[in-house]
Amino acid sequence: MPVGGRCDAALRPRPATKTGDKFALWPYGKAMLSDEELDRYARHLVLREVGGLGQAKIRRARVLIVGAGGLGSPAALYLAAAGVGTLGLVDDDAVSLSNLQRQILFRTADIGRPKVEAGAEALKALNPGVQIRSHELRLTAANAMEIIADYDIVADGSDNFATRFLLNDACFFAQKPLVSAAVTEFEGQLSTYKAYEPGCPCYRCLFAAPPPPGTTPNCSETGVLGAAAGVMGSLQGLEVLKEIAGLGTGMAGKILTYKALTAEFRTARLPKDSACVLCGDRPAIHDLSGHSLP
Repeated sequence: MPVGGRCDAALRPRPATKTGDKFALWPYGKAMLSDEELDRYARHLVLREVGGLGQAKIRRARVLIVGAGGLGSPAALYLAAAGVGTLGLVDDDAVSLSNLQRQILFRTADIGRPKVEAGAEALKALNPGVQIRSHELRLTAANAMEIIADYDIVADGSDNFATRFLLNDACFFAQKPLVSAAVTEFEGQLSTYKAYEPGCPCYRCLFAAPPPPGTTPNCSETGVLGAAAGVMGSLQGLEVLKEIAGLGTGMAGKILTYKALTAEFRTARLPKDSACVLCGDRPAIHDLSGHSLP
């Protein structure tokens, strides 16, 4: 249950310490981290809100990133750099030249390679201590629950409504936090969905159902500023870390919008919809059977 019983209440922080000792923020002692790890994560360890306990939580965490694209790329890089113990990548696509304008996980030499293969290689090069699991497939109603079961938290960086609604429903039934980011042209949005907790909304509380096929243009038709995707993907990675380590106030029950052209960030309350077909008072969705199977 959220702290204080409110969906948007502060996450549980680690108690601060006032001592200046180098390892005072590491409650389990220096021995739990190697000398290399102490050096690699030094800037985390001196943060009172993170410290050793927070880094230990990060190292134990298992995060699934769905979509290794403009959002998933920066999120994956920052999560790997932060020392997340296990990162899963879900994507069935190959790297193309047009991806490189925003998908910073890849290089020109990666063109034609599976994204999960090239991405795993880049993440291991960044941090060899992180375990990378590659899922070269498209998430479907047939495999979603099985894949999600192996992870603690899910980051949605997908580029289509079918996957977004599938992930929302699957994470609700699996009771896994879902950090969802989206970007188009010069704008983005971000929220965390934990509708299995009292008072928290799900994605369907914001959008009740997917739009009819063919009614919404995709990225290739509207375009997207690469750096705007980087902003939203970085924020997504940050929210994942906050959920893992219990830092500050999470985004459950709220939605953040970003307008790159005016450099505006706005956060609004996102209430739970009592009529929601998934998490409302009288739910009509009880499993994933309503999603198309392969």
